[in-house]
Amino acid sequence: MFTWYKRGTPIERRTFWGCFAGWGLDALDVQMFTLAIPAIIAAYGIDHTQAGAISAVTLISSALGGWLAGALSDKFGRVRTLQITILWFSAFTFLCAFAQTFPQLLVLKALQGFGFGGEWAAGAVLMAETIRPENRGKAMGAVQSAWAVGWGGAVLLYAAAFTWLPADTAWRVMFGVGLLPAILVLYVRRNLREPARIASDSNEPKVSMWRQVTQVFQPRVLKTTIIGAVLGTGAHGGYYAIMTWLPTFLSKERHLSVLNTGGYLAVVIIAFWCGCMASAYLLDRIGRRRNVALFAFCCIVTVLAYVMLPLSNLQMLVLGFPLGFFAAGIPASLGALFNELYPAEMRGTGVGFCYNFGRIASAGFPVLVGYMSHSMSLGSAIGIDAAIAYGLAMVAVLLLPETRGKLLRPTSPEQALEPINDAELALNRARSQR
Repeated sequence: MFTWYKRGTPIERRTFWGCFAGWGLDALDVQMFTLAIPAIIAAYGIDHTQAGAISAVTLISSALGGWLAGALSDKFGRVRTLQITILWFSAFTFLCAFAQTFPQLLVLKALQGFGFGGEWAAGAVLMAETIRPENRGKAMGAVQSAWAVGWGGAVLLYAAAFTWLPADTAWRVMFGVGLLPAILVLYVRRNLREPARIASDSNEPKVSMWRQVTQVFQPRVLKTTIIGAVLGTGAHGGYYAIMTWLPTFLSKERHLSVLNTGGYLAVVIIAFWCGCMASAYLLDRIGRRRNVALFAFCCIVTVLAYVMLPLSNLQMLVLGFPLGFFAAGIPASLGALFNELYPAEMRGTGVGFCYNFGRIASAGFPVLVGYMSHSMSLGSAIGIDAAIAYGLAMVAVLLLPETRGKLLRPTSPEQALEPINDAELALNRARSQR
């Protein structure tokens, strides 16, 4: 499983750790809000629908930020864009700690989202162009597992803050810690390098920013873009329907204390990490399409059982593992798949659009869960919304071509100097056609 890492070049390993840390710190910042929802509701006197609106606005802004950052990475470089987005989301997460009113928090969370979405887009393309084709799925799936690491850090911070501090102070302290990711920029500047550009890129005329952003709607890639956007919608819709409201479901409907809620979440988080690693292995083993379809189907079955069956607390604890495991498989697959669908000159834009359009469309799912919970249990609302979303993802991925082993150029600077023999080229073509 980890042989690829041992055999990787120094720049491959440094890029892996830079993106791993960035994605983990993203998760720390984002998951703090989902954990703090009950305290924020109490602090501002808002209802579930308004709390869901904060999540929705953040998702929409992160989608726009990811699309824009993807285009910027095509125009100005992957590494430079990565640095800007890290600084952006760190600064606005920190400022959320000082929001005095609900509208202020809404605006600051929206601005945070721009950087959050952009960081993933720039980092995903940087990884895809740096890692060798035969290891791309394993490496990018492993990077996605950093979300579980950051999520776990958020739960530990949540448990400590709400145990030792008053609720209205605790959630502000959590957001204040969100400034920490800015330190990562120092590592990125010193250790990561821009992937080599292929020769043909330098001879192409420069395009305007508007054309750069909209080139994924060209006729030759329009079908891919539409299906990719639907896939992103299903993947994100299911995930956010579950994870935005899971802490509230456990505390309000299952009546678990702060520490017991943290215990249940710990099982889901550990399972999420395991699911990412399993998906990383399967991506290069059975292919992108089969892997996404498999995990989507398992997600539907598991989430419906988790929130709708009359389970005991122990049974919920046990079922929390497959819930987190299967929820991880789809997002762990999207980075490799979307990068392999587009040519180099629009790769960042394509990845940023498909992955992040899903965030815009899926922004309605947390709001819808909150709205539906007025007429049914919160658990039922979560289950229905998540099942619809994952069903959409399963259908969409089967309409895309299999891209496993597809050769991407440019790659890392060291690999760019290596000749590609006919046998290697034929092998990669055969894999991509399976």
